[in-house]
Amino acid sequence: MSMFCHQCEQTANGTGCTKVGVCGKNEDLQSLQDILTFGLKGIAAYAYHARELGARDEEVDAFVHDAMFFTLTNVDFNLERHIDMVMKCGQMNYRVMELLDKAHTDRFGNPVPTKVSTGTKAGPGILITGHDILDLYELLKQTEGTGINVYTHSEMLPSHAYPELKKFPHLVANYGTAWQNQQTEFTEFPGAILVTTNCIMPVKDAYRDRLFTSGVVGMEGCAHITNRDFSALIAKAKSLPALQEKTGGSLMTGFHHTAVLGLADKIVAAVKSGKIKRFFLVGGCDGAKAGRNYYTELVEQIPKDCVVLTVACGKYRFNHLDLGDIDGIPRLLDLGQCNNSYSGIQIALALSKAFNCGVNDLPLTLILSWYEQKAVAILLTLLSLGIKNIRIGPTPPAFMSSNVLKVLQDNFNLQLITTPEDDLQAILGSAPTAGQEPVKSPSLWSRLASLLGLN
Repeated sequence: MSMFCHQCEQTANGTGCTKVGVCGKNEDLQSLQDILTFGLKGIAAYAYHARELGARDEEVDAFVHDAMFFTLTNVDFNLERHIDMVMKCGQMNYRVMELLDKAHTDRFGNPVPTKVSTGTKAGPGILITGHDILDLYELLKQTEGTGINVYTHSEMLPSHAYPELKKFPHLVANYGTAWQNQQTEFTEFPGAILVTTNCIMPVKDAYRDRLFTSGVVGMEGCAHITNRDFSALIAKAKSLPALQEKTGGSLMTGFHHTAVLGLADKIVAAVKSGKIKRFFLVGGCDGAKAGRNYYTELVEQIPKDCVVLTVACGKYRFNHLDLGDIDGIPRLLDLGQCNNSYSGIQIALALSKAFNCGVNDLPLTLILSWYEQKAVAILLTLLSLGIKNIRIGPTPPAFMSSNVLKVLQDNFNLQLITTPEDDLQAILGSAPTAGQEPVKSPSLWSRLASLLGLN
């Protein structure tokens, strides 16, 4: 099946157009529409969190309306305008990530490097997962003095680094790993559980009666919290068996761009002296596929004279590794949640300014894992900024037609991951690296460059 569209009543056989639309739409237009739809979902997620914190961007909101109408009503079949809209989606996602970053830091302060325990404390506990830091803040306020300890899970790990959250002594540790391990980890956690925003697995009966949802999340048979009134969740936590004292390891987080840029002089000096040879940004979504072991093996094999930046829950593939440091600069820098990809962009822009070169000329390689809509929006942001030589995996998106994928490969040197050994050889050896021009398709490149303002 080269495409699937069932947007109208006239769809083929009343089920869906799979080769060419009854309207005349082809698989490449359908692919671009799907990419745009995924990107819009990512923008919506970040805009939702920003709005909850009182921040809005009218230009972003207007774009969502325009793009939804443009995409979901089959009103335009022009390839160039679809490419333009997809690239604009990346630009709007940059704006909304910037908006959310400012909303978070205005409310909770700039994150600082923080060591987070993975053990447990004796006493009742609540485990919070998802992305909504405001939910966590309100939960911490309402559990003060109750004897309940609060644990973060998955994308909530970076919350420990915000100064306004660090003030709560009962925010004690991070429990578990990435979202796809919920069923095992939630079963093992004896306390109450709060799921915020997306990334929820089908709920098992073993913990259904002690799992609560909030915001846009809902699950059949689970209690839902409105208006951030966590009294029922707190009561449930008090009624459940207490956690036992258990010594665990630790994870580092909180390398927001403001923290990393505070080390800028040391980083620049280490690069100029040859002590840091390359930066790798390895991050994105995690998932259950066995092929995702690639990211663990890759980071294990990255040379000791390289620094690894990471973001989002993909870091759980390797954030337990002790990579050491280079002249006091940690070799593993956790920038935060997926929206903190904005920090990665700021770091890259600052380094390019310090070395008086373009981002593509930096000793920087991006190796990303994708799963869902926010990762797609972030990839579009990187492409809209003209960033090339990105590697993605573990598989190519099913909604990307072969022609659309080829456009990205030809013009941005977007590559699929292979093996850690071969990719590192290509990056560090004689194969093209950041700063070298990929092979281009002149006519397509000219059109894309014009649309992106790169001419």
